This record gives sequence, structure tokens and C-alpha cells, in this order.
Amino acid sequence: MSTLSPTREALGLPALKGHHEPSPGEIAIGVIIGRTSEFFDFFVYGIASVLVFPSLFFPFVDALTGTIYSFAIFALAFVARPFGSVFFMAIDRAYGRGTKLTIALFLLGGSTAAIAFLPAYETVGASTIWALALLRLGQGFALGGTWDGLASLLALNAPEEKRGWYAMIPQLGAPFGLMVASLLFAYMVTALPAEDFLAFGWRFPFFVAFAINVVALFARLRIVVTEEFQHLFDTRDLQATSISSTLSKAGKTIVLGAFAPLASFALFHMVTVFPLSWVFLFTSDTPVSFLLIEAMAAAFGVVAVLASGYLADKFGRRTLLGSCAVAIAVFSGFAPLLLDGGAMGEILFMVIGFIILGLAFGQSSGVVSSEFPTEYRYTGSALTSDLSWLFGAGFAPLVALLLSANFGLMASGAYLFSGAVATLLALWFNRSLASRR
Repeated sequence: MSTLSPTREALGLPALKGHHEPSPGEIAIGVIIGRTSEFFDFFVYGIASVLVFPSLFFPFVDALTGTIYSFAIFALAFVARPFGSVFFMAIDRAYGRGTKLTIALFLLGGSTAAIAFLPAYETVGASTIWALALLRLGQGFALGGTWDGLASLLALNAPEEKRGWYAMIPQLGAPFGLMVASLLFAYMVTALPAEDFLAFGWRFPFFVAFAINVVALFARLRIVVTEEFQHLFDTRDLQATSISSTLSKAGKTIVLGAFAPLASFALFHMVTVFPLSWVFLFTSDTPVSFLLIEAMAAAFGVVAVLASGYLADKFGRRTLLGSCAVAIAVFSGFAPLLLDGGAMGEILFMVIGFIILGLAFGQSSGVVSSEFPTEYRYTGSALTSDLSWLFGAGFAPLVALLLSANFGLMASGAYLFSGAVATLLALWFNRSLASRR
């Protein structure tokens, strides 16, 4: 019997002719496809926030100020995400997970695709900025509804000695999403004259995002609507509970879970969105060259995420996260200067950053999921993820760019250092992770 997908006979369910149980491999593929689509949406937006939005929506200010405004709107999605979780958890309880995922993913894809239709500021004025902010809120709100419990199912029903390996599988979506988004934008920038790219070329990746979301929807529905998965829902292993009761019974775990991976979430946008803005604004390098560097570094990130599963199972998740937090603190003390070191410095910054990020981020989704009472695990894990992204990653590009522009590039390391300290403190308070694999 599979540890991730119990047989119908074991669950006391009658056999169905032609019925096909989702295997662990199919669950893993569904998780990776789903997470890749979500991260692709956000990286497409993040790259456009640097290359397109400042000149398209904020032509009335200089490039730096326009990018700061763009990053402020970028952060709105992370503010909206917890509210989306609250709303879609109610949909989940009332109408089921399939309905929730369908609505959420169409809202996510629709919000992303709609951005591609926005006119320039010079055409309609400030109303297009308000429309951009609204659609960005829609992205974040929808993302709160894409939590399907598959990551928890993989991590918590895996063999004890393989918990770390299964916990890292959902995190592969981040580097995969960045690679696809970076290469797609690099192609569009290379293939089109600058005027054509700013006029219509940048819009194409947003249309692609909608198509990928449709594929991801069917890949995930194929699993979550099965009777085996529904059985876990009915037996309270993956049940959506009210936000108030979850906070009442598991509030401390949610807070610790939000801060335990903060170092990796802070590093996340410090090696993806922020460096692109710095290179684009303050160096003579072309955006295409750096987008290619990002894609290459993301490949190192894939290897590091895979390695995190092995290391977590061998040494323990708490030890790995603590070690990575120390590494991030050290990285924050020297790495920002590499961005001013030419092409080789940029490559070193990105590759080292992605290796550390992959090791830390690879285990961030399963930091405290096993600590939740079974009844509140599904909702508690979703809220923990929302808060981690909000506190750790949501404002990282904005804060880092403000610090760097006003106090020098090294000042951006202060944000990373604060995230490392938060992680170490959260791990110290949550010592029970020491015995967890």
C-alpha cells in the first residue's frame, strides 16, 4: 500500500471499475505543476515591475521613483493573500476543494491576463495605475485560495525517514517558474525592438500565464477530487476549519511557523526581483544578460532544493534551517557588493544566493506543519504560508531598493540579516523541531 495514497480496500471503499488511484508520483507532479504556475504568474509580474511598469504607468517620475512605486504595488498581493485564504476557506467548507481551486485559479489567471490589457498612463491617466493595483490585489487574493493541501499530504504521510525529501517537492515550483519567466522575457526583449516590446511584447507572458493556470487546474483537480483524497478530508486530516477556531487553538504554532522560515523568504526576492532592479537602474548591463544569469542561477536552485531533502532527512530540518539562517546572515554581510562587480560578480551573487536559498526554501513549507493538531493542520499551514510571504518576501524588493538607493548597496543586506535573526529566534523558541525530521 502506498504511504501517500491508501488503497480503496484499506479505506473500506468499494472497488470501482476502471478507477485509478493517484500515485505518489502523480501527486508530486500535480504539486510541482501547480506551484510552478503560481510562481510563474508572480515572476512574470515581478520582472515586468522592473522592465515595463515604471515607464508605462509612472512616466511622470524618474526611473528610480517609478520602480519604487511599482514595487509598492508589487507588495499589495502579499497583503491581500491572507484575506483570500479566509474567503476561500469558507468556499472550501461550503462547496468543496474542487470548487475553491477552480474559482481561485481562474481569478489568479484572469487577474494576471487582464494586466496585459492595461493601457499606458499617457492614454488614460491615473486610472490605469488604480487598475493595476486592483488586479495585483486580485492576484494575491486568488493565491490565498490555491492552497490545496497536497504539500501537507506529501510531507505528513511520507515515510518518517523521507519527510524532508517529500517536503521539498512543492518548492521546486519556484526555480522552475523563474526559469520559464526569465527565459520568456529574455526572448521577447531580444526578438523585438524596444518600442515594440514596451508597446505590446511584454503583454505576451501574461497571456501565457493564464494558459499555464488552466493546465495546472486540471492537473490538481485530477487529484483533489478523488475519493481517496476526499476520505482524508472527511477524516479531518485535510479539513478546512474556521479561521477563528484555528487561531484560537493553533495561534502560537502559526506565529512560530511564519517566522521560522523568514530568512529564506527574505532571501527569495533578494535574489530574484531586487537584483534585476539594481542592475537595470544602476549598471550598464542589458536586462537580457541578467535574465539569462537568473535562469542559470535558478537551475542551481533546483539542485539545492533537491539537496535540502536529503540533508533534512540526514541531519534534521531544524539543523538545516538554522545553518542556512547563519549562512544567509553571512551572505548579507558581503554579497550585495557583488552586484557592483560586473558580470562575474553578478553571477557569483546569483549562484551563491540561489544555492543558499534552495537549501533553506526547500524545507520552508514543512517547518511546523507536523506541529499542528490534526484538525487544524490544513488551515493552519495555509495561514502560516501567507504570513511568511507577507513578512519575509512581500516588501523585500521595495525595502532593499530604498535602502540601497539612499544608503548604498550594502544597506540592503540589513533586510536579509533581520530575516536570519528572526529565523534563529523562531527556531530557538520552537525547540521541538529538533526531534523532527
